[in-house]
Amino acid sequence: MRLTQFAVDEGPHNSDGLLLHGWDGDQRVTGFVSRRVMDDWVAPRQPYRGRKSLYREQYNVLGKRNLAAIERIVTSKYQRGPAFNRQYPFVDVLLSDITESGEVLDARELVRSAETDVASQAWPQGSLMLRLARSTKGQNIESASSTPNSNRDS
Repeated sequence: MRLTQFAVDEGPHNSDGLLLHGWDGDQRVTGFVSRRVMDDWVAPRQPYRGRKSLYREQYNVLGKRNLAAIERIVTSKYQRGPAFNRQYPFVDVLLSDITESGEVLDARELVRSAETDVASQAWPQGSLMLRLARSTKGQNIESASSTPNSNRDS
C-alpha cells in the first residue's frame, strides 16, 4: 500500500513539528514528526540541552527533501493499524520508528554558519540553518550596512 498525495503541510498550524498529509483511498492520513524528533534525527549524537533546535522553515524543507523516506516510515506505522497508533489515522512518528526503519535523513543543505545567521538576523549566532532558506531580507541588511561604511570612508 502507498499513500497518495503525501505532502508536507506548509499552511498555518499549531503543531510543533513536521505535519504531513496523505490519503489511503478516501481516508485522510496525518503524519507528524515532532521538532524534537527531527532535531534528534538531524544530530543524534548531540546532547539535547545545548543543541539549537530547528525552526519550522528548516524542518519543512528537510521534510520535503526527505519526503519519500518519511512517507515509508509513516506508511509502515499506519499499516500496523490502531493498535500501534492510538490516534489512528493520525501517525505520530517516534525516533524509535525512524531507527527501526533504517532511513537516513538527507541533511546536506543543513549547515552551521555564524556569518549568514548574523547577516539574516533570522537565527541566533551559531544556530543551524539551511542554505536554501537564506532570504533576500538578509542580503538587503548586508547592503544597507555596507553603505554607511562607504560614506564614512569618503
